[in-house]
Amino acid sequence: MVFLLAVIYLSFISLGLPDALLGAAWPNMYPQFQVPVSYAGIISMIIALGTIISSLQSDHLTRKFGTGKVTAVSVGITALALWGFSISHSFILLCLWAIPYGLGAGSVDASLNNYVALHYSSKHMSWLHCMWGVGATLGPYIMGAVLTGGATWNKGYRIISVLQIALTAVLVFSLPKWKEQNTSSGETVHGKTLSLKEILAIPGAKAVMLCFFCYCAIESTTMLWASSYLHLSKGVDAKTAASFAGMFCIGITIGRGINGFIAMKLKDCQMIRMGQTIILAGIVVMILPFGKIISLIGFSLIGLGCAPVYPCIIHSTPSHFGAERSQAIIGVQMASAYVGTCLMPPLFGLIANHISVRLLPVYLLILLALMVYMHELLERKCKAL
Repeated sequence: MVFLLAVIYLSFISLGLPDALLGAAWPNMYPQFQVPVSYAGIISMIIALGTIISSLQSDHLTRKFGTGKVTAVSVGITALALWGFSISHSFILLCLWAIPYGLGAGSVDASLNNYVALHYSSKHMSWLHCMWGVGATLGPYIMGAVLTGGATWNKGYRIISVLQIALTAVLVFSLPKWKEQNTSSGETVHGKTLSLKEILAIPGAKAVMLCFFCYCAIESTTMLWASSYLHLSKGVDAKTAASFAGMFCIGITIGRGINGFIAMKLKDCQMIRMGQTIILAGIVVMILPFGKIISLIGFSLIGLGCAPVYPCIIHSTPSHFGAERSQAIIGVQMASAYVGTCLMPPLFGLIANHISVRLLPVYLLILLALMVYMHELLERKCKAL
């Protein structure tokens, strides 16, 4: 039990390692490939599309093969894709390797999250997602250290790939432990796989999908546009704006570490409402004319508010929909999350370009209001069952 939990913690760090790698390496990559800087968006879109597809297939794959095998194979596929990135010398090859990269990421994310939701308490879900933040921070740090040391971006990808290969070996070694845990706790591996139509017909399914969509839209939009908003709207100099926008990510990571302890006292629903309230406070601070420093604090508050929402929505899925259907629901939640991440930040980009970047707090407020409404609708529908 302890060994398996340690493996899951390592897996969540591994999930985060490649997530910010492309952004960190791209300034050194695109001149080599002789493509515009904007082509990073093409690669990220391919990865996201693969992730959406594999998330929707996670229920079928997990029922057929079990969480342990799905996780091991998915991490192995991701490791292979990262190795492919490290030996690529053309943009087309990067796009081709981005396909298995995305397909590997979606299945392991949905399957592992469901496993933790079924077998472990809410505190572990928060701490595990805190470990994702550690991985997401380590990835760019490793790439930065490689580039500073005089090596090329290829070596950075190769190092992350080797780490993923090592984790794959650990996961393969741990497969008997997954089987023991499934037997003792009764994890559902077999049974009827639900179609997307059947999932959408479940009371509360559409509400939780939209709730997740809005949350990830808030998170990704804030991450992408925080620096631009601070610099263009509040007059913060570019370097300071960049560093304080990073406070948003730090707020999420630290917040999830703290929330693991708070989750020992509060229920998932209370944690989500607490997070939504803190996000609202951060947005209000951004809107009110309190000056530059207070606006910087606003982004940190939004990060702290985001911290409990993602892990607690996932952890509450089995109690809302039942263990039998939780994998299917979490799969579509993850797909909704990536759709929100893909669509909503570029949409605000159009608003910023054609109207004003000053509308960022209003944009976030609308998404928050819809998320709160959908979460409350979810709670009412699930209580009525």
